[in-house]
Amino acid sequence: MKKLFCIALLLMSYITAAANSPTDSLLQELDRELAVMEVYVAHKLERISSLKGKLQSAEISLTDRYNLNYRIFSEYQSFNFDSAFTYANKLQKVARELKDTDKITAARMQFGFIFLSSGMYKEAIDTLGTIHTPTLPHTTKPEYFSLMARVYYGIADFNSDSYYTRVYNTMGNQFIDSVLLFSAPQSFEYLYFRGLRNARMLNINEGLSDLEQLNTRSDLTYHQAAVVASTLSDIYLRLGNTDKAIGLLAKAAIFDIKASIKETAAILIIADILRQQGQIRKAYEYTRHALNDANFYNARHRKIRVGTILPIIEEEKSIIVEGQKQRIITYAVVVTVLILCVFLFILIILKQLKKLKLADKEILKSNSSLQHTNHKLLEANKIKEEYIGYYFNINSEYLDKIEKFKESVDHNLTTKRFDHLRYVVKNIDLKKEREELYKSFDKVFLKLFPDFISSYNTLFKEEDQVCLGDMQLLNTDLRIFALIRMGISDNDKIAKILGYSVNTIYAYKTRIKNKAIVPNEEFEKRIMEIETV
Repeated sequence: MKKLFCIALLLMSYITAAANSPTDSLLQELDRELAVMEVYVAHKLERISSLKGKLQSAEISLTDRYNLNYRIFSEYQSFNFDSAFTYANKLQKVARELKDTDKITAARMQFGFIFLSSGMYKEAIDTLGTIHTPTLPHTTKPEYFSLMARVYYGIADFNSDSYYTRVYNTMGNQFIDSVLLFSAPQSFEYLYFRGLRNARMLNINEGLSDLEQLNTRSDLTYHQAAVVASTLSDIYLRLGNTDKAIGLLAKAAIFDIKASIKETAAILIIADILRQQGQIRKAYEYTRHALNDANFYNARHRKIRVGTILPIIEEEKSIIVEGQKQRIITYAVVVTVLILCVFLFILIILKQLKKLKLADKEILKSNSSLQHTNHKLLEANKIKEEYIGYYFNINSEYLDKIEKFKESVDHNLTTKRFDHLRYVVKNIDLKKEREELYKSFDKVFLKLFPDFISSYNTLFKEEDQVCLGDMQLLNTDLRIFALIRMGISDNDKIAKILGYSVNTIYAYKTRIKNKAIVPNEEFEKRIMEIETV
């Protein structure tokens, strides 16, 4: 288990390291420096402004004026061609006023430097060619020969011709031999230009040795460190180590930014490499920075090179943007179709929900109807049970009376007591029997519907409500509608039960309904709504 855990940690460390390689870290640092680039520019402009302020003093000597102009020129030489050219002229003018040959030569060399930096190779050769080298001080000769070497190397790179490039490289190598002759061993100039010459002559290992030695030194200026890193990157590109080359170019670009050097190629080379790797967005961003620097310095050869790369990047960017547009359109179509499908599904679901709601309503309605029916069935069963008992009880009493009457008739006939028989027959009181029948019905009905009378009275005004005597259970009005509540709604049947004519029953019902506070057609419905106990 511990072994597996260790392996997992190693893998995670490897993945993290791969995700944050030194090259990626340097590019991230470059992006951060680009974001604050104007801060470095502001510091440089402050230094220049301070030097210009000192130059305004009327009390300074020509030598001091020369030195101040030289310092201002040094600030401008890799920062802005036009300003550098202006101060090179001022430098030359003061040198002539001083009638100092060395200073005049130094000023002329500065013209050569800015012509070289701006890609004006002919002007650089013409200017540097006027300098009489045998009379140059030994300390100035390495600078002069290095400028001449750089001019011919620049022409060789610009031409890219199979014949003349070799010729110009050879001439550049010859001037570097002179640089080495007049430079102190282990000095920056000696190691750098020996490494550059070996790289140009494809002596890669020797060139790497000198340049890597310089790359590790901490005493170099930003400009020197940038030049070394940029030259090393060219060697690693030839060796096919693109990742290492990008890292070195990023370092060179960072040093150039810190030194506010606008005459630089490092960031443009990074852009071209990233373009070839398919990182178009980043390549475009760096190319725009390179173009801004070239325009700021007014470096013609840099502008030309940016002009060859930028259209390619813009075209590739356009292709990518077009591809992205097509993908967006495709995604939009897919999303639209999905939205339509979702909308359709929502409509279907809503329709189904509507059907379910209707079904629920129907079910609730059916349940309510069923409950009402069940209630009515229970009520009917209760009425039936009660009236079956009532029916058997009445019939039993009636049969007992018939049996007693039969026995009395038989006895009187046997004994030939005809007068007494006539008395027995006359003694039968049908009215009383009917009243007893009604009384029994009333008791049973009120047992089932104890609130019938009060519910019945709610259908009338107070003056029209029924008032019964102490011993009275129901009257004829109540009895008619009691029979209706029991389910006997036929007027003919009601008339037979109560011993009235059909017309009389109809008249009763009409009179009662007319007094009611509810419409006639609703009266019997309200009667039927009176519930049992």
